[in-house]
Amino acid sequence: MLVTSVDRYLSIRRSVGFQLKSIEFYLYDFARFAAERGETHVVSKTAIDWAKKGVCEAQRHNRLSTVTRFASFMKAEDPRHQIPPENLFCRQRQRPTPYIFSDQEIQSLISSAQKLGPSGTLRPYTYSTLIGILAVTGMRISEARSLHINDITVDGLVIRESKFKKSRLLPLHETTCLALNDYLKRRTKIFGQDPHLFISRLGGKLSHTTVSEVFRKVVQNAGIHEKTNQRQPRLMDLRHSFAVKSLLMCSDKRDHISRNMLALTTYMGHSKVDSTFWYLESTPELMADIANKCETFIYGGAS
Repeated sequence: MLVTSVDRYLSIRRSVGFQLKSIEFYLYDFARFAAERGETHVVSKTAIDWAKKGVCEAQRHNRLSTVTRFASFMKAEDPRHQIPPENLFCRQRQRPTPYIFSDQEIQSLISSAQKLGPSGTLRPYTYSTLIGILAVTGMRISEARSLHINDITVDGLVIRESKFKKSRLLPLHETTCLALNDYLKRRTKIFGQDPHLFISRLGGKLSHTTVSEVFRKVVQNAGIHEKTNQRQPRLMDLRHSFAVKSLLMCSDKRDHISRNMLALTTYMGHSKVDSTFWYLESTPELMADIANKCETFIYGGAS
């Protein structure tokens, strides 16, 4: 049965750090689709027919690519599996242009969060501290939500539940440590037994949906959405802003930028440096510098 094969495939890939939430949905849906046709192995035509159910070209590409990777894995032990053709559908997915917060806007966000209600609760301190931590560390929101009090050490924040299940240490500035300590004093009085650093109003780990909704409200109250014709900023844009500012602060020498890029890749918890290079697209100053160096090399003969 294909479902059994999907179980094993997901288990093996997750054992090396992949989460595969969307992949899991796709593969089980494909397995059910194939089972309705009485098939126990991957058949190219069935895979293509299933991929065509995607609502757009990019989704059809992703659906077929998911089955193709699965089929390649399974064919290594059972040649009856067929590997669907590649590039049958065009991949047109584009990453949304991130909103880069200025330092003043980040302060406005923190101030807006501090005004959240209900009065006398931990909620305004939770979200103002959370936004501040995201802005100064660049960690993922999932990582911040999973932080425990014990993850705060003298050397910084220990990230234990990263996207790829790799731990890393994020050093903290003295002012950030002071803000965290102030928050902890208030938080411990109300939720002393709960291990999570950031707590929901009912106790326990914050949900991603709730945090996103509160952040949208904070952005609106800060008036930031009124200053741009772009889409409303997202939580992830705090991470983008940190990465872009880190690149802007490094030396303009190319060897320094390369070293900083590799360090940032490790710091951000990226599995590939390509994911970090994407931030160059959102850094007009660095892109302009790269373009100027290319022109100098081509037309001036020097680097």
